[in-house]
Amino acid sequence: MSDHRTLLESLFREAIAAADPKLCVPPHLPEVPDGRTLVVGAGKASAAMAKAVEAHWPGELSGLVITRYGHGVDCERIEIVEAAHPVPDDAGLQAARRIAELVSGLGADDLVICLVSGGGSALLTAPADGLSLEDKREVNRQLLASGAPISEMNCLRKHLSSLKGGRLAAAAYPARVVSLIISDVPGDDPSVVASGPTAPDPTTRHDALAIVEKRRLTLPGAVLRFLESPEAETPKPGDERLARVENRMIATPAQSLSAAGALAGHAGYAVLDLGDRVEGEAREVARDHAEVALAIAEGRHEVHGPAVVLSGGETTVTMHGGGRGGRNAEYALALALALGEHPRVWAVAGDTDGIDGSEDNAGALVAPDTLARARTAGIDAAARLADNDAYGFFAALGDLVVTGPTLTNVNDFRAILIDARPWSRL
Repeated sequence: MSDHRTLLESLFREAIAAADPKLCVPPHLPEVPDGRTLVVGAGKASAAMAKAVEAHWPGELSGLVITRYGHGVDCERIEIVEAAHPVPDDAGLQAARRIAELVSGLGADDLVICLVSGGGSALLTAPADGLSLEDKREVNRQLLASGAPISEMNCLRKHLSSLKGGRLAAAAYPARVVSLIISDVPGDDPSVVASGPTAPDPTTRHDALAIVEKRRLTLPGAVLRFLESPEAETPKPGDERLARVENRMIATPAQSLSAAGALAGHAGYAVLDLGDRVEGEAREVARDHAEVALAIAEGRHEVHGPAVVLSGGETTVTMHGGGRGGRNAEYALALALALGEHPRVWAVAGDTDGIDGSEDNAGALVAPDTLARARTAGIDAAARLADNDAYGFFAALGDLVVTGPTLTNVNDFRAILIDARPWSRL
């Protein structure tokens, strides 16, 4: 599938490039304040964002941001700390405590530039009073295995933190706070990205408790007792401590889908954009998308081939087996099975941060001969899906997409190509 693979990988790279911090940070920098400028933040893109701030900031600057292991870059004035994701560790805890100290005691003439991107919720690990790091780790582990969407995960996380859910901005008051946000969540809600450290929180501790019950989580007693107490409540819209906060969305999944769509259109393909808010179980979303692709391939859809079907958002995986594989690889494997080896359909699914869950790949590629090659290799595709072992399946075929950390994060990217003709380089 060389020509089709080239196009699919090009679309994926185009989506990532549209959210490059070098491009999207500088236009959104605020004016230099009369007082100090402090840079803080957390997320998979935060280090690259910090470097972009340094390169374009005309005044004095200092600060600290937390990013995932392997996602750091060299900065001169802003300290970069690497920590664990998606389950937090002590490095994240200690760095978050330092950020809390840095923003305390600021004045009205000071400016805090907060760099926020996906992954920040686990990296900005600051348990509320009375809770431990192990409490937070256990909450994260259970949430990751529960199939909960990111909005539910972050609702619960916000109410167990001393910095998330608007508390970071509240701690910085009366300083002005400008947050530069790269969104990785459906809907681009600043209160959801990285659990909204500088955004007022419309959810309540009662919402968090309802999620615990809905997902049948068995959380530590200290966690449940805290959620039942008034101290768990977060700053709400209208809180005067957040009056000097401005949250600027500087890159979104929709912008990346648009960039990929423009490239596909230039290559001569009709584009069907299913949107950037796709959620649900990865294998169920894959089956739905396979129906759309097959309808186009067989002339039963209003869009006619050659065509590319694009989508973003964040699917989930409820773990039933013991295999390896993130949500994008699981989507790709389920898609391959649902397509039934149709001769005119190819696909790619990948996480734009370059890491599919906790693996070393961004995602995987699907071709008409994917299942046939698996059979030849003695691999049972359906059994691998049942065991949540999509990583092992695509690794054996050589069809993993491996980019390494991209230093940005606008959630998942999926492209399904319906066409049998070769594609020439643009």
